Formats: sequence, structure tokens, C-alpha cells
Amino acid sequence: MLDSTRVINGTYGYVYHDGKWLTNIKSAEANVEITKEEIRRAGTRWTAHKVTGLSGTGTISGYKVTSEFVELIGKIADDGQGTFITELILKLEDPESYGAYRVRLKGVTFDKIPLMHFEVGSIVEEELPFTFTGYELLDKLIEE
Repeated sequence: MLDSTRVINGTYGYVYHDGKWLTNIKSAEANVEITKEEIRRAGTRWTAHKVTGLSGTGTISGYKVTSEFVELIGKIADDGQGTFITELILKLEDPESYGAYRVRLKGVTFDKIPLMHFEVGSIVEEELPFTFTGYELLDKLIEE
């Protein structure tokens, strides 16, 4: 039977960049899409599938506090500099869960340079979509 106290509360989610907790981030998502090719086989109507690739995508969103990521991601706009490539660590650590769950995202590159966005009378928020080329589970949730 499901122990409802063990269900993770997203309030205890964290994003780290260069070992620093990004306290302004209020949501994060990372997914790996599995690319498959259809394989038609003789003697059956069923279509099989062969995995041919992986693609990592994600988004971090939060309150606009500094221009740090504009500066880091924006290096690509200088023809003399390369792409900003980094790592992120996403963590969930609800004190009632079965421990912490941490994922390190490798080869993170952002999809846009968030120069400016605002609306009068509203808190300024920022969304940073990204891709990544690998991941590592640092901490796992295991039922006791």
C-alpha cells in the first residue's frame, strides 16, 4: 500500500550550478527522449522497434535576479568565443521521502539568450530551455 507521506513534495527541489544553489529557480525539468526506428518483420503484423539514439532536453524556470546566465550563455554571440557548456545538478530532498534523489546533467547547452522580458505590475521570471548529452544518477530513492 502506498504510504502517502513518502510521496515527494516539489517544494524540496533544488538546482545547482558550479556547486551553487540557484535559489531563484522555482521549477526544473529534464527528460531523455528515446529515438527508435520501426522494424517491419515477415510473418507478423506487429511492428518492432530498434533504439537508435537518445536526446536530452530540459528547462529551468525562476525569478529574474541577476544577469549571470545572460552573460554566460551570451558568450556565443562573440565570434571569438565558443558555446557555453556546463553541468547542472537537480535534486529532490523531501525530509519524508526515502532519501535524496540527485541527477547530474552533463554537456548542458542553453537554447536561447534571455535578454529581456517583463510585464508592468508582474514579477519578472525567466525560462531557460536547454539540451544535454548525458546524465548520472548521484543519489537514488530506494524504498526501505
